[in-house]
Amino acid sequence: MAITQAIANSFKKELLEGEHNFSSSSGDVFKLALYVSTATLNSATTSYTTSGEVGASGQYSAGGGTLVNAGTSITTGTAKVDFNNLSFTGVTLTARGALIYNTSATATNAAVAALDFGGDKTATSGTFTIQFPAPTNSSAIIRISG
Repeated sequence: MAITQAIANSFKKELLEGEHNFSSSSGDVFKLALYVSTATLNSATTSYTTSGEVGASGQYSAGGGTLVNAGTSITTGTAKVDFNNLSFTGVTLTARGALIYNTSATATNAAVAALDFGGDKTATSGTFTIQFPAPTNSSAIIRISG
């Protein structure tokens, strides 16, 4: 079991079928759930799962937190989506990775991307923050180029 950073294969197909709307004003609701090192998340992950999810603590509860979509853009042929950073306060937890997933009715908790933190990250009676990279052509968390 391991967490491997990847865009979900099912997400790629669902994009072509119009299941995901990343519009910042009227788009779908995306969430981020945290997982321990024994979880299995990778490109084959198709939906949110509680298996391997960190336990509830402080502001963190099962299912994680709702992401604020900061918008989409395209620059020199690369389309990108950006999310605001997400913080959970008053938590004591250790997480190795995360899953971004779509909670809209048509997507039914469909996986978007598995995130590998590269090692366990811990907060003790504090704040656990997911800091998203700048939405550039080479570092945006979700990007499509051709």
